[in-house]
Amino acid sequence: MSNRKILITGGAGFIGSHVVRLLVNKYPGYQIVNLDALTYAGNLENLRDIEASINYCFVKGDITDEVFINELFAKEQFDAVIHLAAESHVDRSIMDPLAFVKTNVIGTAVLLNAARKSWQDKSNKLFYHVSTDEVYGSLGETGLFTEETSYDPRSPYSASKASSDHFVKAYFHTYDLPVVISNCSNNYGSHHFPEKLIPLMINNIINNKPLPVYGKGDNVRDWLWVEDHARAIDVIFHKGRLGETYNIGGFNEWKNIDIVMLLCRLMDQKLGRPEGESAKLITYVKDRAGHDKRYAIDATKLNQELGWEPSLQFEEGLSKTIDWYLSNQDWVKNITSGAYQQYYHNQYNAR
Repeated sequence: MSNRKILITGGAGFIGSHVVRLLVNKYPGYQIVNLDALTYAGNLENLRDIEASINYCFVKGDITDEVFINELFAKEQFDAVIHLAAESHVDRSIMDPLAFVKTNVIGTAVLLNAARKSWQDKSNKLFYHVSTDEVYGSLGETGLFTEETSYDPRSPYSASKASSDHFVKAYFHTYDLPVVISNCSNNYGSHHFPEKLIPLMINNIINNKPLPVYGKGDNVRDWLWVEDHARAIDVIFHKGRLGETYNIGGFNEWKNIDIVMLLCRLMDQKLGRPEGESAKLITYVKDRAGHDKRYAIDATKLNQELGWEPSLQFEEGLSKTIDWYLSNQDWVKNITSGAYQQYYHNQYNAR
């Protein structure tokens, strides 16, 4: 369908803005409606380059507001939903778990219910729920998460996302709602709010601030360039089988401390600092409660069924990411002012 009207929730956030930009530019026949509550991580500056596009519009709103969501669905008659809106930072979920339950669980259920009521004719309709690998829990030294891995969430964040996944699957089985789910590994790239590991370290190196590393820094994560994630969402949205889950990963495992050391080396080169200068800023802080040891995604199903694979090697993607932050310091300064400073102090300086 060349004239689809698609609701993208959370489209002003880190991953969402990349997905919105890709679809607006790639599919001029689609009408993209970007719904975002513009909380701390939602930033319309992320989408300045497409805000005047004739196939794009922004709506400010809260996915937990049932009356508002139902009215929006009735008015716009969406053909599809790509659901990215979520509270997503584990540390914040430990401080305020109910906020995560409200947005990630209740908000998802409100959207599912609105789609169920709106789509009397389910042909050419799709509810695409974007989730995380953290729902699977923690791995040992070996093994990979597959689509068949049992859920074992360990944080309020991952528990809320696991619950939302189950609601999506329940609506597929109970109401025959056309759905698809993807679970992705850690993303990195441009426009990332600097509470997450990579943008936090880049920003702190630039400003000669301590580089806080949890515990011994030996927790392992699989990393994926955000634009590759956006491409995967595009492929799954158009070609994924209804009712299926697709894992999205970079086949790219790194210990946190090794990423920080690599960032220090690359930043020293780009900033003209002596080799090893930025590494002196590394500071070990008390480990996060319930910190999962290792995540690793097996994206074989996505590769074999839909032909997707990552496009960048990690060091190349990391170099591109650093270049973006160095060239967009005004963006960083705008987003790290005000409330974020107090959060940063509470989360790291007070440890």
